[in-house]
Amino acid sequence: MPHISVSDVERLKLVGYVARNVELEAAFRGWELHEYPLLQETQRHTWNIKTATQLEKPRFVIVGFHTDRKNKSNRNFSHFDHCNLINMKLYLNSEMFPYDNLNINFENNQIATLYDMYAKFQRSYYEKENEPIFTPSEFKKFTPLVVIDCSHQNESLKSGSVEIRLEFETNKDISPNTSCYALIIHDRLVKYNPLTSSVRIL
Repeated sequence: MPHISVSDVERLKLVGYVARNVELEAAFRGWELHEYPLLQETQRHTWNIKTATQLEKPRFVIVGFHTDRKNKSNRNFSHFDHCNLINMKLYLNSEMFPYDNLNINFENNQIATLYDMYAKFQRSYYEKENEPIFTPSEFKKFTPLVVIDCSHQNESLKSGSVEIRLEFETNKDISPNTSCYALIIHDRLVKYNPLTSSVRIL
């Protein structure tokens, strides 16, 4: 865990905060994993993931599938399956991401849009140049994840809850024993009271 050491001048300022009993705000991004343990063996699926507050609206959602990997020592749990996915939409209330259809076809190697979404995650999240770990062929074989960037939202509405819903479609029925995972990366804001050491989640 990184620690920050400050000079004596800054230390006196911090002691002043403690003496005045001022709450300090700390903003960061939380990671929250959700699992749909057993998908129905159909081609169209709707998953109502959760209801969030405006303060914890998703900024990124990363989705992956596992087919017959759970509790199987001979299957690599760090790899994912494409499940013949052809399209996926994330809904935050009525707002949809991405706006256009993905038009994926794994059998015909039509995964350029999906790979581009994956590759751009570094620039959007870490604010650095894209340096994807996997090539397109490795991405298709080992990690066909759907990375949805929903960081550019309409911020005019600040009250009420946010319904997070996922809709996706495959060109074949989902195989038996298939699970779906959604990693939600969202804003978090806490207030820390240095005098009492209490942390208040907003």
